[in-house]
Amino acid sequence: MASAPSSKPTRWIALLRGINVGGHRKLPMAELRALAQSLGWSDATTYVQSGNLVFGAMGGAAELNRTLAEAIADRFGFDVPVAVCSREDWARYAQGGAFPEAEAARPKALHIGLPARHGVKVTAAMAQALAPYCVKGERALAKHGALWVDFEGGISGTKVTPAVLDRVVGAPVTMRNWNTVQALAALAAKP
Repeated sequence: MASAPSSKPTRWIALLRGINVGGHRKLPMAELRALAQSLGWSDATTYVQSGNLVFGAMGGAAELNRTLAEAIADRFGFDVPVAVCSREDWARYAQGGAFPEAEAARPKALHIGLPARHGVKVTAAMAQALAPYCVKGERALAKHGALWVDFEGGISGTKVTPAVLDRVVGAPVTMRNWNTVQALAALAAKP
């Protein structure tokens, strides 16, 4: 006899781009958690003020992405690019390997970027297209479906700007540093 499908929610990570920056597009994390709960999502947890949400929900990434983006627009009155990925995908990112020396030496300078539009796939060609902008020692690589950028010389003054990333990827890109990647992996791993 076949077992019944699991009705346990999947753990997800949502990354919001460009909130709580310079006093614009304010979205308090307590209100983001409450919004997730109002959507019927469980165990909503946030990490720092930049829009990192870990939650449990039924459904797929595209549906959850759209639901969260629409709920934020309805509740707060502004559009926010959102990238949603599964705990399993995030665990692959957290295993690293794109730039191992940067993970140890520069965890705040090593970033991963995800397209904030479901269905856009990061490719090696996208990482190669960033090469002309890597003028301060930056390096870019596509791995595990994410864009990895080592801002070796620091983010200040880089030519690898959000506008460049968006143009190269063909969608808004939201980035998180290595420390945040690890913290979100730990939060998502909790039962």
